[in-house]
Amino acid sequence: MTRLAWLALLCVLTVAANAANAADIEPESAAANCAAPPALMVIGPAEARVTARIDQRQPLTIVAVGSSSTQGAGASAPGLSYPSRLEAALRDRFPGIDIRVINRGKGGEDVTEELARLDRDVIAEHPELVIWQLGTNAVLHRDDLAADRALIERGVAQLKGSGSDVVLMDMQYAPRVLARPAYAEMEQLIAAAAERAEIGLFRRFEIMRYWETAQQQAEAAKMIGPDGLHMTDRSYACLASRLAEGLARNWQAERAVPPPSAARVAGLAGPGRAATPPADPAP
Repeated sequence: MTRLAWLALLCVLTVAANAANAADIEPESAAANCAAPPALMVIGPAEARVTARIDQRQPLTIVAVGSSSTQGAGASAPGLSYPSRLEAALRDRFPGIDIRVINRGKGGEDVTEELARLDRDVIAEHPELVIWQLGTNAVLHRDDLAADRALIERGVAQLKGSGSDVVLMDMQYAPRVLARPAYAEMEQLIAAAAERAEIGLFRRFEIMRYWETAQQQAEAAKMIGPDGLHMTDRSYACLASRLAEGLARNWQAERAVPPPSAARVAGLAGPGRAATPPADPAP
């Protein structure tokens, strides 16, 4: 190969490497600009099984189950989904502990389809923690949520019965979700299910709503892709960062404020109106 050809090849490889590095670095830097008030970061009851593993420095398996925003729809690469980012963020926070986050998201699924595969795709992995993202497709597909309470409670009971700690993650704050009349009811259903079962709740909807109220409109728009529904590299990075923070607080028993009751979660501000962001607790 001639010297000119070698130089051309080197240029191509350099450009490709820089592009790959940019894909990795940009979402992490973006995550630094998406803080949330402490009151929104409270996940809820202590996760006893995970905490014991952390205390004993034992390996930790987490399964993330849900639909497209767990699978990573809208991300520019599979490694930029929230479960992949969460694994990296938790490993940074707990060095020396082997933490694995398994992505079991499938686009388009609703609670019924997810229930059908919990044994095969989730429980079979024997996870210490299951993060179940749900609600969005139910709201997009129907207005009558009468059957959803029983289905969610059935899934939670199945996961708890397997011995796993459980955290529910609610819907993304996105134009297509807000356009559906049942979104506030679904927020209440998910929060109430977590409260009744005494499991964790990650309030994605309210956290993303806070980002929109706290940021310039142009910046907030980058959290949702052009389809008005799916998240972006930036919002997946932010989601993973905030979820890692909330989980770490839970595991390290550093919760400074009590978890909100179901009555205080979403929908109380009325359709299309942003709730007032909660004030930080006084030092």
